[in-house]
Amino acid sequence: MRPLGLALALVLASVSALQEKLGLGERARQYLIELIRLDTTNPPGNETRVAEYLKRIADQHGIPSELLGEEAGRLNFVARLRGSGEARPLLLMAHSDVVPADRSQWSVDPYAAEIRDGYIYGRGAQDDKNLLAAELAVLVELKRRDVKLRRDVILLAEADEEAGSTGIRWLIANAYEKIDAEFALNEGGAIQRTRSGVQLGQIQTSEKIPTRVHLTARGTAGHGSLARPDNPVVRLARAVSRLADSEQPVRLNPTTRRYLAEIARLPDYRWLAPLLVRLESADSAVAAANLIRSRDLELEAQLRTSVVPTILRAGVKVNVIPNTAEALVDVRRLPDESREEVMLRFRGIVNDSAVEISPAGGQEMPATEPTSVTTPLYQAMERILLAPMSRSVVVPFMARGATDGAFLRQKGVAVYGVPIFVREYGENRAHGNDERISVADLESGAELLWKIVLAVAAGG
Repeated sequence: MRPLGLALALVLASVSALQEKLGLGERARQYLIELIRLDTTNPPGNETRVAEYLKRIADQHGIPSELLGEEAGRLNFVARLRGSGEARPLLLMAHSDVVPADRSQWSVDPYAAEIRDGYIYGRGAQDDKNLLAAELAVLVELKRRDVKLRRDVILLAEADEEAGSTGIRWLIANAYEKIDAEFALNEGGAIQRTRSGVQLGQIQTSEKIPTRVHLTARGTAGHGSLARPDNPVVRLARAVSRLADSEQPVRLNPTTRRYLAEIARLPDYRWLAPLLVRLESADSAVAAANLIRSRDLELEAQLRTSVVPTILRAGVKVNVIPNTAEALVDVRRLPDESREEVMLRFRGIVNDSAVEISPAGGQEMPATEPTSVTTPLYQAMERILLAPMSRSVVVPFMARGATDGAFLRQKGVAVYGVPIFVREYGENRAHGNDERISVADLESGAELLWKIVLAVAAGG
């Protein structure tokens, strides 16, 4: 056994030496490949797989870290590099779980991290293991170079972001001192490349709030040969159509108002400029929003609460009218609109006493004020993103998706979705089939993150 043990030790030493020679971008690539190969599909999650992997990397480089959480299989990972304490900590965060992947719809194995034509394919390549890999690479690089920090730098990989946010909520309730920070960098931002080649740096400072709604239509069971007026399937279909076709009110906030004004100056969005005034008037806002929808669904989603039916349930046999029919609707409400306000409006739109409209439960983030755009971190991102790009604009951005960052914003942390990865026009495969990121984009994103962290944590 001694020769075998010696051989293994030599192999491990060789791998360790090779890792030491890797550059920042190459390290991020290696980490992403290894993270994708750890299947953390939620449900069930199994995020401890990633937490243990991260701890092995941290231990190799002498970075203090720990695994925290309530469930053994769903632990969070927290690592910390100590600074001088001159300023409060910087938190780098990313979630370790991913959404399910239908293997039959992928051209590659979703968990093999195959590299093809310069892209890394795999579930989590865009959401959110790419960011986790870049953050881990930056933390390791800070340690390797023995960078003198003026504030602690914390790395957090939280479990269950995609379903219930139980990871971040557990940490806030039980170990908040481990992640308490002045600033946090999270998912939600992007460098959007427009058709004309302009780089649009979207720093996420706000986000819409998932508010799932449950519709239940009730009627009388009977034989399918009789067209009963109280057929719950028919009533449900009408209710879902009314909601989906409804014109939700338009509401701008400081983030969306500035975002629209900034992008309206770009060649790709000059058509937007004459519509901005119309959006500010109650008489013309809905019509203006509809015109925007016909040109750009992403833009329209920032203007009002979205209503998207996703699940229908009814019946057990084709010739039997059921007693009930149900639907689930994915609602993303604006952060300045309450759940009660939305529910009351939906009941008025459906206008059917036989259809019950109720909250569906599940994940719901808190409503918060937008993060400030005057902090040193925001200004550093703005400066760094503009520096290498002659044709670029950097703006605060409200994401239509939700993140765990909302829970930290509620605690007073200045949370930003960091725009380090480029998204080509029309290319967004997060949660979709053949999710991927280009190797070049991953490596350049890690370099951007490195510059941002140095600027705010090391003062240079």
